[in-house]
Amino acid sequence: MASSSSSFLLAAVALAALFAVGSCGTELTLTIGKDSSSTKLSLITNVAISEVSVKPKGATDFSDDLKESPTSTFTLDSKEPIKGPISFRFAAKAGGYRVVDDVIPADFKAGAVYKTGEQV
Repeated sequence: MASSSSSFLLAAVALAALFAVGSCGTELTLTIGKDSSSTKLSLITNVAISEVSVKPKGATDFSDDLKESPTSTFTLDSKEPIKGPISFRFAAKAGGYRVVDDVIPADFKAGAVYKTGEQV
């Protein structure tokens, strides 16, 4: 009898673990838009977020919120070359602000995809 209740407990724990892993959300990735250049940074996100801002290397604070157009594409236009690594801040649609430091490297290229490690 002890063996069957141990098996049942083990099965329940395994199911709980699978449920917890499956409900963690989706990892936010950033794709550098094809129209990006040394003075323009277009970021395409794979999930719905808002209030996106960036902080290029050497900046003392984050930029104003980037313009979103089209949906899930955020653009920074600059008169000066944009220097990396670039930190990224956003508001998740479910609530709360998150910051990912130095997620976009100095040598970013159009079409590159960067994982943030953030689950949203």
